[in-house]
Amino acid sequence: MPISVVMPALEMAQETGKLVAWRKKEGDLVSKGEPLLEIETDKAVMEIESPGDGVLGGVKQQPGAEVPVGHTIAWILQPGEAIPADEAAIQSGRQMHAVEREPSPTNEPSAHSTRQPLKISPKARRLAKELGVDVEQLSGSGAGGEILAADIEAASAHQRGSEWTTRSTSQPGLSQVARLMAERTTKSWSTVPHFYVIREVDASALNAYRSLLAISSQSPKAARITHTDLFVSLVARVLKRHPRLNASWTENGIRENQNVNMSLAVAVDDGVVAPVIPDTNELNLEQIAAKRKDLGTRARAGQLRPTDLAGGTFTISNLGMYHVDAFSAIIVEPQASILAIGEIVDRVIPVDGQIVIRPIVTLTLSSDHRLVDGARAAMFLDEVAGAISDPANWLK
Repeated sequence: MPISVVMPALEMAQETGKLVAWRKKEGDLVSKGEPLLEIETDKAVMEIESPGDGVLGGVKQQPGAEVPVGHTIAWILQPGEAIPADEAAIQSGRQMHAVEREPSPTNEPSAHSTRQPLKISPKARRLAKELGVDVEQLSGSGAGGEILAADIEAASAHQRGSEWTTRSTSQPGLSQVARLMAERTTKSWSTVPHFYVIREVDASALNAYRSLLAISSQSPKAARITHTDLFVSLVARVLKRHPRLNASWTENGIRENQNVNMSLAVAVDDGVVAPVIPDTNELNLEQIAAKRKDLGTRARAGQLRPTDLAGGTFTISNLGMYHVDAFSAIIVEPQASILAIGEIVDRVIPVDGQIVIRPIVTLTLSSDHRLVDGARAAMFLDEVAGAISDPANWLK
């Protein structure tokens, strides 16, 4: 029998998704598990696999369409099968409802009122509430005048007088990942009260420990341990001692997360994604290295799964390999902080009254002041510096 291809729910509370591209065209043969289409969510562009074997037919939506979760957008048919005639019944109950405008208590509409329902996607309504945008004054760019999230972003940027924001999020030459990154970082920068704490750390012990691991490895299949793996492992352990840095900001206030789920910023074509290593504090170095390599490879190939991007509690962004001395990173909501790591470089410094050359790394911690104050951030960064100076003791 025909298999329906529906707009999937890839994230908690997701109510709509944007169709980015079809990997197959109508009439093509497809196999179960084969890449079929790409969907954009609040976090990234996801590759969706075919739910069955057959022929792609009855394609209802084209790239660019914003579709409610659960709606059929195409069918997988067996040779000779027709598209189900009772498709309208199948869709019953799944249509996105239009929210009626609430009448003003001081100006009741007459019995002959011709006021039309306000068409707005749930995602756009939530975003409008967060950014303080009056949806009653907007004209939607979606099908039938529906107000979309992009309309809310544009209205918010206009209210702030930030013309550069409008250009960056609506520029037609941007890829989907780049546009999505621009929208998310704009929202974080506009709504999260950032502050920064910076620390230079002697990385001599870290370098020595990494060299020792390479020499002592007995398995030719052992994952190659990088500086990023060491930073991830050490920071995860320090975070368990500083729960407020591993917390999240929610509508109901601060939520402290039990485990450390480390997000790693990974550069991809025209953007950045942050896949997650779950329960990082419970993994050893080889496990972290293996997961980091797998996530990075699949991120650059555009093959991340929805679960790969969900549940992050803290982010590390390491640009040392690009020879950056130091930088300040934008927080990934709803996380409390993000740690930016620069290149380890030799510098002349005083040690015990002597001038010596030591490898130095600069750490910049960006924090949300609603969750973290200056003292908490400073104590956390101080303990991270101590862990980098004594990795053997922290990772034993």
